[in-house]
Amino acid sequence: MMKKAIEFLRTHWDVALATVGANNRPKLRAFQIMRIDENNDIYFATTKDKEVYTQLMSNPYMEILAMDGNISVRVAGVAEFNIPDKTGESIYYENTLLQGLYKDHRSLIYFVMNVQEIDYYDMSTNPPTMETYTV
Repeated sequence: MMKKAIEFLRTHWDVALATVGANNRPKLRAFQIMRIDENNDIYFATTKDKEVYTQLMSNPYMEILAMDGNISVRVAGVAEFNIPDKTGESIYYENTLLQGLYKDHRSLIYFVMNVQEIDYYDMSTNPPTMETYTV
């Protein structure tokens, strides 16, 4: 059930985030989930001068991967940057890391991942368990 994968992400905020980079090559970097709301929307923050922002504006397709031990969750989706200022402000004030790095919530660009597919992979079972959910 997809709930299992979302609950895993709620406790594993540090992820690898992949975008489409130059020459249509994948670009992978460490990133942090800022929020997962009651609708299971996954929020992130960046700045306009970061490569991830430029890449997602050119091609909004993205994937994230969270891992812990024998469990991994991969999420594929599309970035959407039309986030209300009030949402960005609340994300900023919920996250002390952002407050330590940026002077205010308007220094950042917030985006949500519109989830299209989630894979939940558990290698502790024999055979390994792979569950895929299409949204």
